Parts: sequence; structure tokens; C-alpha cells
Amino acid sequence: MLVLGIDPGTATTGYGLVRESQDGSLHLVGYGVIQTPAGLEEEKRLLLLYHKLNELILLHAPNAGVVEKLFFRRNVTTAIGVGQARGVVLLALAQHGIPVWEYTPMEVKQSVSGYGNADKRQVQLMVQTLLNLEEYPKPDDAADALAVAICHLHHYRWKSFEKGSGR
Repeated sequence: MLVLGIDPGTATTGYGLVRESQDGSLHLVGYGVIQTPAGLEEEKRLLLLYHKLNELILLHAPNAGVVEKLFFRRNVTTAIGVGQARGVVLLALAQHGIPVWEYTPMEVKQSVSGYGNADKRQVQLMVQTLLNLEEYPKPDDAADALAVAICHLHHYRWKSFEKGSGR
């Protein structure tokens, strides 16, 4: 199974592609960020994000798309921008018929590091370890997207196990 993890944002959207083999091992396919120019009008930034996502989807044909759920405490302006980017991500995935799952930041941290309140560095180190990378992935947005993809693969494996055991 090939999973496309996405950490949405208007200025920077992180993406990570992780494949799980039959034996359960995880393999990095690719990761990076989609950046939009700061001076560009909001609607053009979203359109650029949409086109870049479509290119990624057509190039890799993922089996699943995973997006981090929106979570914010203080900055409403940032939350609105992230919400708009999430909408573009969900639209692109839906147009290609790719099933979408969403996880909270706490679920991602718990799944990847074993601790729901893990800090960013702990999650990055676990992503590095789980994908057998020489260094942790950068920038943070891409590392977060890989963590979201890994989270889904762990959850999907568990759900498949539950179904197979008759639970």
C-alpha cells in the first residue's frame, strides 16, 4: 500500500509518500514541500497548491491520502489558511477517487512515537528510525507529512488485524 501523507498549509504544504511491504516494513518513496509565493493572491496560491497536488497524485498513484486534522489554539488567521489548504487537498484526493483518512496531531504522535504529547524532535527521530533514514527529514512540514502517513499505515494494519481475528 502506498500512502500520501499531507501536512496542509497555504504557504507550505508538506507531503510524504510511504509504502508498506507485505512483510510490514515501511519504505520511503519520497517527500518534500509545495511552497507558494508569499506575494501571490490567496486564490492563486490555492490554485497552485491544487495543481502541484494533482501532479504528485498522477505521478505516484497513492492508494490512500492522509491529512492531519485541523487543530489550533490561538491564531485564527493561520487556522483559516490551513483550513483552506485542507479543502484543496481533500478536493484533489476526492477527484482522483483516493480514499481519505484524517488524524489529530495527538493520534499521529501516539502512533509514531508511542507518546501522544511527544515533541516535534521525538516524532522526527521516530520517522527517521521507522524509515531507516540517515538523518531526520527536513523541513518540518515534510517530516510531519511522513508521520501522518506512518500513522495511517499503523492504524490500517491494526484495523486489518482486528478484522482478521474476528474482533
